[in-house]
Amino acid sequence: MKKLIVLVSIAIGLASCEKENCNCGVIQSDNATNYSVTIKNSCSGNVKTFYLSAADWMEAHPGNDYCITNVESW
Repeated sequence: MKKLIVLVSIAIGLASCEKENCNCGVIQSDNATNYSVTIKNSCSGNVKTFYLSAADWMEAHPGNDYCITNVESW
């Protein structure tokens, strides 16, 4: 019975771990001229510049996490 409880606890613990989202990263810098942000990917460490709408750019601040939804990863 103890083994079963331990196994169930481990299974629940593993199932509760979230898979890292490879579309997200930390905003390194932004550019008001063209509403772009440069983001360092959380999975790969790659840095890429993305062009946002003015409204989205207003919510994207350097140092914050940000996800790009129209790409799989970079």
